[in-house]
Amino acid sequence: MLPLLVLAMAIGSGARAFAGEEDAGRLELVLAYPVRRRDAVLAKGAAMAGEIVVLCAVAGSTIFVLDPLLGLDLSFTRLASALVSLAALGLLFGWLALAVGAAVPSRALAIGIPAGIAAGAYLVNGLHGLAGWLDPFRVLSPFWLVGSSPLQQGADAWGVLVVILAALVVLLAGSLLVERRDLKAP
Repeated sequence: MLPLLVLAMAIGSGARAFAGEEDAGRLELVLAYPVRRRDAVLAKGAAMAGEIVVLCAVAGSTIFVLDPLLGLDLSFTRLASALVSLAALGLLFGWLALAVGAAVPSRALAIGIPAGIAAGAYLVNGLHGLAGWLDPFRVLSPFWLVGSSPLQQGADAWGVLVVILAALVVLLAGSLLVERRDLKAP
């Protein structure tokens, strides 16, 4: 449930950060300050990263405190690596929502595209063992890259790094794409 919560928060926050403000007619006020559009996208991406880190830290602290009461016997290092991998996934899909919202004036697309890609990537990761034809596509799934069961086996550090780098590329692409379009007037 925690990955679903983090992804829903990240995608919603990313879509709301640019496309949502444009739909509500508040983006003109934000961009009226002497700040370049790309810098506004990068600042919103940094703020979203803070939200994701705080959510993962609070969830991790709660799980760590409740672990002795519930008898889960979780390793602290595996819990921490699972939360880092979860934060990386949240950054990737949240920044994808922000980039889509910065590139096109549609909050629905800013939510739908990252949510659809996340659902597809999750299914590829979960079903590639059952459907052999999905096996070549598993390397494209960020869920597979970070590790299929990080609480039990730990996260794959290289995979987490690849997901974070992909998230940075997506954020930078969004900051460049926002410069190329006209903003919708209310």
